[in-house]
Amino acid sequence: MSIKSDNRHLYLQVIDRLKHDIETGVYKEKEKLPSEFELSKQLGVSRATLREALRVLEEENVIIRRHGVGTFVNSRPMFTSGIEQLSSVTDMIKQAGCKPGTIFLSSSIQGPTEEDIRRFRCSKDEEILLVERVRTANDEPVVYCVDKILCKYLPQGISYENESLFENLHHQANRDIAYAVAHIEPLGYHEKVSPILECEPETALLVLKQMHYDYNDEPVLYSINYFKSDKFSFHVLRKRV
Repeated sequence: MSIKSDNRHLYLQVIDRLKHDIETGVYKEKEKLPSEFELSKQLGVSRATLREALRVLEEENVIIRRHGVGTFVNSRPMFTSGIEQLSSVTDMIKQAGCKPGTIFLSSSIQGPTEEDIRRFRCSKDEEILLVERVRTANDEPVVYCVDKILCKYLPQGISYENESLFENLHHQANRDIAYAVAHIEPLGYHEKVSPILECEPETALLVLKQMHYDYNDEPVLYSINYFKSDKFSFHVLRKRV
């Protein structure tokens, strides 16, 4: 199992070898890796070289380290999407071959905050529908959603039979979402959200904040979605100009 030398840095060869072993099932998802002493001996490298390789693999979310417990193979994301593609959570789950579901936590009407007035370009007298939901894939909680919509677009509230807010807006308000301005940021353990999503203590969250606009450039929907990082991954296509 030892590393065969080539012209690259040794730690890069260790990274490739461990990735290969994970992809071929030598080490399975959530399986604990051998100790650093055992692994460095098996690979025929120093512990310093191994630690550098493990550091990079941890940054890439290939492995996860639990202090005082050991190093484990991270779960592979079930759902992946280009951040430049505007897909509903429902569509993302369906595209992965899973059954989408929704647990409705709360629905309320409130006055706009100063930030809402700026986002929606609305008056202080307009009302906002606030919806909290948990989205599931094959009955497993995977996304915690907080959505804000101007009440004038959905005066009857949302249809609980239709899990997609995009579809709700289309059928009830004849509003179709054309694009969104998005911000994504990593987040560690969240006291409220992480237990709801049944996250392990070390499981991070990806927070996607989006302001959605219709084809008339009118702001319609503001959403904050908390994705389990071990279930979702996002990528972006960058072009040289």
